[in-house]
Amino acid sequence: MTAERMDLKAEWLEADGLGGFASGTVSGIRTRRYHALLLAALTPPAGRMVLVNGCDAWVETPAGTFALSSQRYMPDVVHPDGMSRIENFEPEPWPRWTFCLEDGTVIEQELFVPHDVSAVVLSWRLRDQATGVTLHVRPFFSGREYHALHHENAAFRFEPERDDVEGDGAGGTRLVWHPYPGVPGVVAVANGTYRHQPDWFRNFLYEEERNRGLEFAEDLASPGFFRWDLSAGEAVWILATDKTQSEWLRLPAARCLEKLRAAERGRRRQFPSRLHRSADAYLVRRGSGKTIVAGYPWFTDWGRDTFIALRGLCLATGRLDDARAILLQWAGAVSEGMLPNLFADQGDKPEFNSVDASLWYVVAVHDFLQAMDVAKRRLPDGERKRLQEAIEAILSGYAKGTRFGIRLDDDGLLAAGQPGMQLTWMDAKAGDWVVTPRIGKPVEVQALWLNALKIAGAFSDRWHDCFEKGRTAFTNRFWNEAGGCLYDVVDVDHRPGTVDATFRPNQIFAVGGLPLTLLDDERACRVVEAVEARLWTPLGLRSLAPGEPGYRPRYQGGVFERDGAYHQGTVWPWLIGPFVEAWVRVLDGTPTAKQEARRRFLAPLLKHLDEAGLGHISEIADADPPHQP
Repeated sequence: MTAERMDLKAEWLEADGLGGFASGTVSGIRTRRYHALLLAALTPPAGRMVLVNGCDAWVETPAGTFALSSQRYMPDVVHPDGMSRIENFEPEPWPRWTFCLEDGTVIEQELFVPHDVSAVVLSWRLRDQATGVTLHVRPFFSGREYHALHHENAAFRFEPERDDVEGDGAGGTRLVWHPYPGVPGVVAVANGTYRHQPDWFRNFLYEEERNRGLEFAEDLASPGFFRWDLSAGEAVWILATDKTQSEWLRLPAARCLEKLRAAERGRRRQFPSRLHRSADAYLVRRGSGKTIVAGYPWFTDWGRDTFIALRGLCLATGRLDDARAILLQWAGAVSEGMLPNLFADQGDKPEFNSVDASLWYVVAVHDFLQAMDVAKRRLPDGERKRLQEAIEAILSGYAKGTRFGIRLDDDGLLAAGQPGMQLTWMDAKAGDWVVTPRIGKPVEVQALWLNALKIAGAFSDRWHDCFEKGRTAFTNRFWNEAGGCLYDVVDVDHRPGTVDATFRPNQIFAVGGLPLTLLDDERACRVVEAVEARLWTPLGLRSLAPGEPGYRPRYQGGVFERDGAYHQGTVWPWLIGPFVEAWVRVLDGTPTAKQEARRRFLAPLLKHLDEAGLGHISEIADADPPHQP
């Protein structure tokens, strides 16, 4: 991206496959508390801590001193002016900046995170040969939990342990900081020199935190700065946790860079597309297995999100072994028919607060087994049995009745919910206010339930009658003839015969996004047409139709305001998948329909890969144009 095309507020992400990551903006200004150079997951993928938040960088040439970095400080001051010298930025295969100095010196900087280690690699080099050019980099440390903020204190340990090494003829430096007791140490390997000059840098301002109504100012500790002679060659600076067990950390910096750069470039070239590389960021280690991170920068792995996303991230990309590992790991976590919506960290109890996570698991298993058959791969009988037993445990638990009023009703449909709980994916809660409680029989829960019954019926006869009864009830009870659509909830608040006709996207799952379509052709067409007319935007489906009571055109304000808008119109890109599948299905899946769907519905999302979170799709967007992500 040239300077004319760059959005300096756009964000880049480098994930380590463990749950940790480096992230920031094109400008270099940190706008979130989560922007950092070294953010490590101590108990992958959780236990995240920010260790090195960022750095200041500047260059001295015979013509003067020029900044390569910028920071935003309170009250709203940007200093220094390094972002003004960014001539070009490229996000692939990893973030790369080109700085053009006033004297004509051009400096290239790159940053990447190696896979499967808690580390980040930075380098700077001159584009053309020059003399008398030195680079200085001053790191900013915290050592805090990643949701927290850091403030000046007397306990921070500025003094590093020194372990200087030889470095390819230019000398080298290896330092280890231990900022606080109980916090992982930070290892810095460089082919330059280090000067100790401890100081506090106060009142960094994080703009996105301020916009969200959260605490937004932070103080960071800087122990000193590194110095390189760029005229002599490429400057290398590698940061890692002291828990990183890797022999490359003992190598001289230049050799370490060469080894890591070649390995990571080779790994990334194996992905067939940019989307495949982006998908890889969400597959991370948990224990000896794998799991899926629900989003960056603040989510870890959630049951519902894992099973929804697995079909795209793993099955569509051919990562069947990863899908198998994830599904088998969760198979033993069924409790009274429910899977945790949030996996437990060490010492924590799992959170069972979702009616749909378990049902999405059943769908994910079904699609995985189909993908294995298509690939002509055999799953061991013992593993297939474990997956089927998990499905049976889920359906049996729900049929018997479980937590939060989840139970099979006499009509074959699934009732769920109690006051104060948010069990569906529309799960926003602000204090004691459950924004969209949807107690009763939500439409997408019924679609998931009936699909799960049909899936289980392939290996267990006991679910056939329940499926037939439930499907008949669904057809008879959810159709809203006046609206040409489906009700969002029936038996509202467990009151028989009541309906909620609020127009939401959840009805699309009766036509697309799941293996089984629940509507006849005429009704399916009317639902798809209504959803497209009232909910579709270039970034996904609105969560509530304009004109409905409570519709919120913008996702803005403080936490309470944003939680109140989360499912009240706000656009959700993930819903474009089931919508497009439904749209293509009602047009009989013809090649022409698929081509038109790609042009109309997927092209805007592919364009969005170069906006906001580069290479990724934003979680949500404003309901009204221009649909700010």
